[in-house]
Amino acid sequence: MMNRREASSVSRWRLILGQEAEGQLSNYCEDGRMALTDEERIMDAALAAIYDDTGTVVGGSSSGTRSGKGAGSGHAAIHLSKWLGDVRTFFAEDVVSIIQNDAMERKGWKQLLFEPELLATVKPDIQLVGTLLSLKGKIPEKTKDTARLLVKAVVDDLVKLLETDIRRAVTGALNKRQHSPLPSLSGLDWKRTIGRNLKHYDQERGIIIPERFYYYDRARRSKEWTVIVDIDQSGSMADSIIWASIIGSIFASIPSLSTRVVVFDTEVVDLTEQCANDPVDMLFGIQLGGGTDIHKSVKYCEQFIEEPKKTLFIMVSDLYEGGNQSALIRRMRDLRESGVRTMCLLALSDHGKPYYDEHLAKQLSRDGTPCFACTPALLPALVEGALKGQDLAELSKRLGTLQG
Repeated sequence: MMNRREASSVSRWRLILGQEAEGQLSNYCEDGRMALTDEERIMDAALAAIYDDTGTVVGGSSSGTRSGKGAGSGHAAIHLSKWLGDVRTFFAEDVVSIIQNDAMERKGWKQLLFEPELLATVKPDIQLVGTLLSLKGKIPEKTKDTARLLVKAVVDDLVKLLETDIRRAVTGALNKRQHSPLPSLSGLDWKRTIGRNLKHYDQERGIIIPERFYYYDRARRSKEWTVIVDIDQSGSMADSIIWASIIGSIFASIPSLSTRVVVFDTEVVDLTEQCANDPVDMLFGIQLGGGTDIHKSVKYCEQFIEEPKKTLFIMVSDLYEGGNQSALIRRMRDLRESGVRTMCLLALSDHGKPYYDEHLAKQLSRDGTPCFACTPALLPALVEGALKGQDLAELSKRLGTLQG
């Protein structure tokens, strides 16, 4: 006779493997019968609606059934809103996201996101935001407000996750006073200091012995750096676009940075204004899909480089160039040689496992533009290293990122 723990293990395998495994698993059960609790039956039905090959979607329901004891018998139709409620009630949050996204991909339920009542019951996550962005041109007016609230919820969570670390990284790199009780030499007003201390000139030694040093006011030294975020908006970059947009918005809120945010496919769109005002507006300004002309976007971004040695250029792309690849290589090399600190993020997602053009990534890396597969958590360290002039290739090895 099985104890409670063993019975629970068999039931769990039954939920994982589905109806087809019930006969074999019943051999491990008392009296050769598989018995699921009422809660497990609801979970089983929810999984059946997505993962059983017999399940089909008609309107807002699933007409597929799973015969047998595990899911109940008959031809009961599972209404989608009830299905979503069951999934959110009986599964952990991270599992809900997986099941929810599988429902849209396997069963073609994306169109059902156009109903505001249904959309309001969906668990917001970054994959769902990517789906909404890809469908935004088809979203009816009645659903747009609900979709915007869902996107805003995800954006707010991502900002909370990253903002403190990014601000700390930028401040740590640019504000030397944070690490020393002494004023920053980079902020010293040499002309004023020398003029005010001429009366303290030591003729015997031939030097000025300053009685007081004068520093530029921090407000006058604002916008010390220019950060340009150049984002590939091809369809495969959905997760990276969302993360990059959030990061661009955080950069735009830091007074010591002058931030530009640009997205591109075969055309270039400057979203800096939307980025500074509202990252949600910015995301809705992105058009996922289309071809790719990286060279055109880099050429466009060059106009914002006023002081190369005080410019950080971050490209977010899988590097599948549909434009002039050789011209892109030359242009990136010229940027680097002029003093611009450049990097390419091949992926910016929780997984950090990109699909990218390895040949172009290696060429850019050889020319001084390191290419990383970077998760968002590692980006602050890379930005701080770039602003401090560290060797990003060496830094990436220490951080464990993938370099092209």
